[in-house]
Amino acid sequence: MAENEVMTEETVEEKTEKKTKKAKPTKSEELERVKAELAAAQAEAEENKRKWYAVAAEYENYRRRTTSQAAQRYADGRNDVVASLFPVGDNLARAIAVCSDENTKKGLEMVLQSFYKVLENEGVEEINPVGQPFDASVAEAIMAMPAQDGEEGGIVKMVHEKGYKKGDKILRYAKVIVTQ
Repeated sequence: MAENEVMTEETVEEKTEKKTKKAKPTKSEELERVKAELAAAQAEAEENKRKWYAVAAEYENYRRRTTSQAAQRYADGRNDVVASLFPVGDNLARAIAVCSDENTKKGLEMVLQSFYKVLENEGVEEINPVGQPFDASVAEAIMAMPAQDGEEGGIVKMVHEKGYKKGDKILRYAKVIVTQ
């Protein structure tokens, strides 16, 4: 048994020497290993930098998009409020048409003018297609009437309910009577 113990001790010493010989690289090997680690670290840093730029650009696009969407929702809300006032203007115009008292009529006209001023301040324009060919993009035909002698068919004869637009957006289509 003593021989086995001595052999085991020698074997352990030999193994330790072999490990130390393997673990101690030459200076050029160490330099190559450090260069490889440096290159890997630089590549990783470059990849992280690229990812950071991508995330930063994505965030900037998100910020612009949400700002634009919020502004659009605000404008749509304003347009909805203005559109809800159109029946008030229609009723004022009808009241003026049937009013017989001059003072009341004058008062209603003043209120109607202030209504039109509010629309003007909001950038809302009236759509008046009378005498023009019918265009479904700005008007809705509610009735057709026969064309008289010398009139063409498909022409807007009369506006039953005014239409309004703001820029290129139609807030309310004009309801019209068209010749056939």
